[in-house]
Amino acid sequence: MKYLTFALALVIPASGEEPPSVLPRDGSALTLKMAESQVTLNIHNPGNHAWLVRSSPDLRTWTDHSSHRVFNGALAVTVAPEGLTQFYQIHALSESIIPATMATALDLPQSLYNYANPTLPAHFQTPVIRDQDNEPSDNRVSNAGATLGRVLFYDKRLSANHQISCASCHQAVHGFSDPARFSVGYEGGLTGRNSMGLTNARYYLRENFFWDERSATLEHQALQPIQDTVEMGMTLDVLNQKASAEPYYQELFTAAFGDAEISSDRISRALSQFVRSIVSTDSKYDRGVPVNFTNFTMEENRGRQIYQGAGGCASCHGSDNFVPGNAIFNNGLENPYIDKGLGGVTGRAADEGLFKVPSLRNIELTAPYMHDGRFASLEQVVEFYNSQVVAHPNLSAQLRVPPTAAPRRLNLSNPDKAALVAFLKTLTDRSITTDPKFSDPFRYGN
Repeated sequence: MKYLTFALALVIPASGEEPPSVLPRDGSALTLKMAESQVTLNIHNPGNHAWLVRSSPDLRTWTDHSSHRVFNGALAVTVAPEGLTQFYQIHALSESIIPATMATALDLPQSLYNYANPTLPAHFQTPVIRDQDNEPSDNRVSNAGATLGRVLFYDKRLSANHQISCASCHQAVHGFSDPARFSVGYEGGLTGRNSMGLTNARYYLRENFFWDERSATLEHQALQPIQDTVEMGMTLDVLNQKASAEPYYQELFTAAFGDAEISSDRISRALSQFVRSIVSTDSKYDRGVPVNFTNFTMEENRGRQIYQGAGGCASCHGSDNFVPGNAIFNNGLENPYIDKGLGGVTGRAADEGLFKVPSLRNIELTAPYMHDGRFASLEQVVEFYNSQVVAHPNLSAQLRVPPTAAPRRLNLSNPDKAALVAFLKTLTDRSITTDPKFSDPFRYGN
């Protein structure tokens, strides 16, 4: 049976009616999707209000149906039409109708996911890898702490207009990065740099964060996008007030820290715990380590040889985490640099063009590449290092022809360039992009 179905505008109670405080003038909208025998009402409501679904066959007689609460900006409610013509509206209710508790707002398991003690393969337990671990002794990853961090990571209330979360610019399916060259902020502005993938962010010997390494720790970094006037537009005072107003955060903070006190320091610690828990150890590369890469194709093994040898890639992306040691690099993208990287922080000419080298794990998923997202594909990145590195006074030694200052030219054949790309793709681990413990924990109805 086909239904002629319409969705009406949001209905706000008249002055003096309950609830007098609910005025969703925040971009709220109601849209409708119709299937054969059911209608889905999609409620977009950044203010996270409560709603009563109503229907009518004639716009005169209305029937009340179920009540619902939006918890993170959106809700899908499925209803069964009762006739050939049916009209729908959602009517604002008092938020106290459905309290924002952990049980109502969040889809969390009864037994917490294991964030604190993941099973690591032998090659992740070597001294080299352990030395790269930037987890501080006073903020160890705990199951409750990372669970809180997961909720905060996906919560759009951390932005001024409830439109942007950390996950908006660090999307799991894209290796916790953004497929856009520059990310869109809470009011539509663009960030100045590409969002770096977070896979294995826990492992970086220098510990510093951001492309220009301006944050000494992940704990410091975690609060910067929230306060950024383009990205999320919040103050720490307002952040604390918003979180304190949600009963589910009182429950989560108590579980993580022993009491319900909510502070920006605890928010940064919880976010850091969650980010550090995003560790990839199940790529084709990882499965190849204990069997001497007999699981690789001939092309992938050829690419591995180039990566470790003639290509020189391992000199900047070393170890099984594919990150550098205690070094930051200028890779000759341009001269002069428009974005000066570390030089823009220190003001020193010797630091111009120096940028953090992130892990290559899940690199296949994190396009576009470089701090400004200038390269759309791995093939373009390989060609850049093969033939396009630009001379610069600060060009790192790994990319120079000794004893001159001229940029290296690898002169790889097309098959060798394809092999190098094939090897880089063996670092892909889609298991962490689909793992429920790293996913959005909010309830969105149907």
